[in-house]
Amino acid sequence: LTAFENVELPLLLTRLNRRERRRQVETALSTVGLSDRMDHYPNQLSGGQQQRVAIARAIVTDPTLILADEPTGDLDKKSAEDVMELLSRLNQEFKKTIIMVTHDPRAAEKAHIQRHLDKGELNHV
Repeated sequence: LTAFENVELPLLLTRLNRRERRRQVETALSTVGLSDRMDHYPNQLSGGQQQRVAIARAIVTDPTLILADEPTGDLDKKSAEDVMELLSRLNQEFKKTIIMVTHDPRAAEKAHIQRHLDKGELNHV
């Protein structure tokens, strides 16, 4: 699927018409900085861009809660920083609550609240 088609996929389950879906997909891709890549396939995108397409897909339905499982995994340092900046922006500007699971200490440092799971026990930091 192209980036556009990938982001549009959850909207196909709604009652939105084609024009409304297009507007929401374009808004989501613009929010993550990929307006110019909407017709590209995954093999034409960098790892960071692929991750931003995934984030656009997560936000296209305008949820209040975003679950992010290792959002910086397998990304180079610069791409990881870009993804964390985007998640921070979604939290601050768009008031999204983000629950992130990560092994990346740099990503964890960005969190407002941290919890550590150790041998099945959830601990406060």
